[in-house]
Amino acid sequence: MRTIPTEQPAVAPRRAELHPKPCWERDGHDWPNRDSSRFVQAAGFRWHVQQMGRGPALLLVHGTGAATHSWRKLAPLLAQHFTVVAPDLPGHGFTETPAWKRLSLDGMAEDLAALLRVLDHAPVLVAGHSAGAAVLARMCLNGSITPDGLFGLNGAMLPIGGMAGRLMTPFAQVLAGSRLVPRLFARFASSDKFIERMIADTGSVLDPAGLEFYRRLTCSPGHVAAALRMMGNWKLRPLAAELPRLLTKLVLVTGGNDKTIAPKDAARVHAMVPGSSVVAMPGLGHLAHEERPHEVSALMIEFARRAGLLPPLLAGAAE
Repeated sequence: MRTIPTEQPAVAPRRAELHPKPCWERDGHDWPNRDSSRFVQAAGFRWHVQQMGRGPALLLVHGTGAATHSWRKLAPLLAQHFTVVAPDLPGHGFTETPAWKRLSLDGMAEDLAALLRVLDHAPVLVAGHSAGAAVLARMCLNGSITPDGLFGLNGAMLPIGGMAGRLMTPFAQVLAGSRLVPRLFARFASSDKFIERMIADTGSVLDPAGLEFYRRLTCSPGHVAAALRMMGNWKLRPLAAELPRLLTKLVLVTGGNDKTIAPKDAARVHAMVPGSSVVAMPGLGHLAHEERPHEVSALMIEFARRAGLLPPLLAGAAE
């Protein structure tokens, strides 16, 4: 595995990166779980990856507009049982931005598979938040990963219907292609209460530290541009058509107060995927795994024990 030390000076922006990205030396000085961070070259660009713990490999994939900070509390809990691998997706956080066309569902699935090959990890369990769940489902269907279980944490696995769905993709493409829009959005993000309102609109309640990391990311025009381009390139209809042949055991964890992905979408996916299950978490929003990491960790560890991925818990022993 070829890694680049985290202290190495940031490389010059790639030609594809029209906007400045977060800088590790400046923006990563207090990044959650910083000691587990590495920079790895794969698929033609440099990734920021966090790896911690020992045991069977578990892959965590964040959603659009987020980064590894999203796992700041959940990853250490899982690392007590697994080798946890959590990358920043292409263009997000501290991972370089590839060619714009790679910021698509198929492109990200292929590039993430390339990263796993470089890391020499074959995850036995995977979990994806929001769009990250779609990336993992695509990889399972492609056969690039063969985990025993896939946890969709408020997963965004179905296309948006109606007029909103028809307008969102071209609108996001226009916004992402602009040199001005990502910079304006980043400027607004630095204003008072902007991030607080943005997170509240997801139905979640985060602590001040969680809000600060989202603010730091959204104040970066490069991060914003990549998220917009990802939304503009996203096509979920082909994935939805293939979900009925998903063989990986799918567990859909949904927050009852999710204002981003309607909980009823989990019920629709459940009806499409044989053998899938739904776990409702009342009162939590789109970022349920950040609000209640201990509960999400317990669900995943219990699944792993039932599947034989971890040894059974001895009677009377505490988790």
